[in-house]
Amino acid sequence: MDHRFIPQLTEEQIAAKQLAGLQWTAGHAYKGSPFYRERMDRHGVRPEDIKTLDDIRKLPFTTANHLKEGYPMPLLSVPEADVVRIHGSSGTTGKRKILAYTQNDIDLWKDMFARCYELAGLTVEDRVQICVGYGLWTAGAGFQLGCERFGAMALPVGPGLLEIQLQMLTDLKSTCLCSTASMALLMGEEVQKQGLADKIALKKAIFGAETHTPKMRKQFEEALGLEHSFDIIGMTELYGPGTGLECMAHEGIHYWSDLYIMEILDPETLEPVAPGEVGEMVVTSLQKEGSPLIRYRTRDLTRILPGTCSCGVTMPRIDKILGRSDDMFIFRGVNIYPGQIGTVLEGFPELSAEYQISLTRRDGLDHMAVRVEHAHGADEDTCGNLANAVANEIRKHILVRSDVRILGPGELPRSFAKTKRVQDERGEE
Repeated sequence: MDHRFIPQLTEEQIAAKQLAGLQWTAGHAYKGSPFYRERMDRHGVRPEDIKTLDDIRKLPFTTANHLKEGYPMPLLSVPEADVVRIHGSSGTTGKRKILAYTQNDIDLWKDMFARCYELAGLTVEDRVQICVGYGLWTAGAGFQLGCERFGAMALPVGPGLLEIQLQMLTDLKSTCLCSTASMALLMGEEVQKQGLADKIALKKAIFGAETHTPKMRKQFEEALGLEHSFDIIGMTELYGPGTGLECMAHEGIHYWSDLYIMEILDPETLEPVAPGEVGEMVVTSLQKEGSPLIRYRTRDLTRILPGTCSCGVTMPRIDKILGRSDDMFIFRGVNIYPGQIGTVLEGFPELSAEYQISLTRRDGLDHMAVRVEHAHGADEDTCGNLANAVANEIRKHILVRSDVRILGPGELPRSFAKTKRVQDERGEE
């Protein structure tokens, strides 16, 4: 592989970059961000205390709640005049997590994402059909920026729009598909249904943003006639998608350890787990200017894969995202906290506070059902209209479709312990 974008660094070179980046980040955040300065002062740590990589453990953690409390630009560490863009993702309540980007941040994100296309073995001759969300989300912008920086042809279609997607596949002969696993599955089914398999030129797919089963992956690979598909990682807080990708050896996900530090910690004790053991991914950015991240608890569970990869790339590897250490779930590429559904329901006085979310997978596609009790004394005849109104509000605020059912008071199970709001039955099919 011709490494135009992926640096081939030794462990010692990576460690040197990480220490320099960690020292710079601690100083930059302390100087530019009241939030970080107050947190570091409270923990009795100053930037000059960071002398080795182990000193990262002196720095306090950052959580999604801090982003909510400091809304709208909680981690801002540069003057607002230096901000060229913001992106946002869903937060624990109706408030989004808003992150600020300088031009340097955007340029670094482009280069980082270009590495992903390189790792997937693409060339400038490839035509990349981008079927992920544009707008406030980081997905569409990230995939497109990286594609243009890499030098391949971007076809920015966005999500949905099945007819246009198929038209692009057949007429423009896209060679790489970028989407959620669910979208890839849906397109595979349509390609088979409409007999288009011999009219398309797809070779590869890059997918992410939601849980997927090996069965689901095999199904869309076969339906679309793919040679390879690649799992991508990323989150808005850390630039967006493109912070790591599976390689063609399919022996785990390489992550860009020269641009951020990844700690794998026990979510209870917050101590490092043994190499190869599952823990929570905690990330610290090394060059991020607008909204630097210091020991940000992602709540994603994974493990470091020891040893070197047979593909020859020296960047370290993690396993795929294995689950969450909190109650957030991912549905069709959207991060959702149960509390967001609760916030929508609060807008309906006819409903009680009791609700339950059920996630299932049928024919490879995720479905979400919301069951909620109506309040005592509410008019039962209006329940049908009410269910539609609730579904519309959920779609408006959280951007996903759901099947809403209104139940009578007391019909949902009760618990003395913490109510289990989410029933996720999407495991192995």
